[in-house]
Amino acid sequence: MDYRQKKNCTFFTIGLIFLLSGIEYAVILPTIWRYLQILEAPPYFLGLGLSAFSLSGLLTGPLFGLWSDRTRTTKTIILYSNVFEIVGNFMYFMGYSKWLLLCSRLVAGIGAGAGSSIFGFLTRSTRPEERAGVFAAIMACRQGGLLIGPAFNLFLRLCDFQLGPFVVNNYTSPGIFMCLMWILLQFVVLALYWDIPPISSEEGGIAVGVIEEEEPLVRTEETLETYGTVWDDQIETTLSSEIHHFQDPSHLKYACICGEHFLWILLPLSLSLSLSVSVEFLREEVVVLLTAQFITLFNQTALETMVTPLTQRSFGFGELANSLMYSLCGVEVILGFFLVRGLSRQVEDRVVLAVGLVICSVACVWCLIFLANPQGEWLATFIIGVFLQLLGLPFVAVSQVSLFSKVTAEKTQGFSQGVRRSVGGLATILGPLWAGGLTGNLYLMLGVMLALLLMITVMLILSYDRLVEPKVVQHAQSSDNGQ
Repeated sequence: MDYRQKKNCTFFTIGLIFLLSGIEYAVILPTIWRYLQILEAPPYFLGLGLSAFSLSGLLTGPLFGLWSDRTRTTKTIILYSNVFEIVGNFMYFMGYSKWLLLCSRLVAGIGAGAGSSIFGFLTRSTRPEERAGVFAAIMACRQGGLLIGPAFNLFLRLCDFQLGPFVVNNYTSPGIFMCLMWILLQFVVLALYWDIPPISSEEGGIAVGVIEEEEPLVRTEETLETYGTVWDDQIETTLSSEIHHFQDPSHLKYACICGEHFLWILLPLSLSLSLSVSVEFLREEVVVLLTAQFITLFNQTALETMVTPLTQRSFGFGELANSLMYSLCGVEVILGFFLVRGLSRQVEDRVVLAVGLVICSVACVWCLIFLANPQGEWLATFIIGVFLQLLGLPFVAVSQVSLFSKVTAEKTQGFSQGVRRSVGGLATILGPLWAGGLTGNLYLMLGVMLALLLMITVMLILSYDRLVEPKVVQHAQSSDNGQ
């Protein structure tokens, strides 16, 4: 295969990974509430079960990202992480107790941590101008899984037989089904996934230096590069010199001087590491994007947690009705991602982000007015509220991921994306916990969600000028080593 064929096969495999993650979410979410009730779990276990998956992903995301940054490979990481998905879903299938079910989501969530490595790989393998479109397509694959998942529930709900010591019914069947799907994916990854080189090295591009409008006092990349070359040579020379001196007792008087000299070498190294963290993740634009990631996912998961009990209590929806509802929601979100993909070619990412936040704010106001204290027949107002909420999701999701990949260093994209996904994982933990205890007090739940949206909107307005890709200036490499 040539480079283009390998790249297409790899991107296809990544699409399958996100497709399966969406299917897993869609086949488990409509049934986990009743599954927990059968296992005699208290109501708060719904929030725990949904949060457990995100908790383990939060912890493993940066680790998998750091692994991919160090090795510049992702295939091994994906194969390794899928093992946890297989084991976790089989534990969900066993379903002996509510605690085993909770542990199953914790184990499966470890596999989700590989997403940070995948996003880092996509950043290194795409040009900045095409990145939003690629991210939109990959995210649309997950929404496609959310669309297809309920269709699988149509026949999984008919399962009623014994498989050895295990009972296969409409609640346990999603676990064994997803276990088999992740096993099949392992063979697809082995056959079609390639650790292709970054696009810059493949196309023979020259090195580029990123120059921001406001230069920090000490540039992170320059600091690390300098101390990785010049300072390493100085350390080696200094150590060899000091060892030679210490072998002669007459030179013991230089011990303090040597220690002081070595300290002056270590201090800049330590300073560079601390600066790399502060400059990278404490910059204004990065903080705004991480806050947007947290708030949108917090609100999304809170509403998802609220919907199932609400439709069961108010409209009498069962597993089938909820599956059909999630299927229709998937159609809308997929269309939204394609819309955002088209818009990303015409307008800046920050404009798309602003539009998404406005739509989400309008949706939250609608829900606060019409759903917190519904009167009479309110199914139509419920549908409008859900429609508005889902409409804004693709705008915010794609734009903030694309912008984040552009304002953070490309060399550490795996770790950076892991941090971003960990922030999102924290939101998906707190969102269900928040909503799970407030399904009977929608004014408080929706009011806090609206306050968070207004806060990030103000932050976006104040930092709007900084939410752009840094200027890139090409520097020709000199062939004269003396220059």
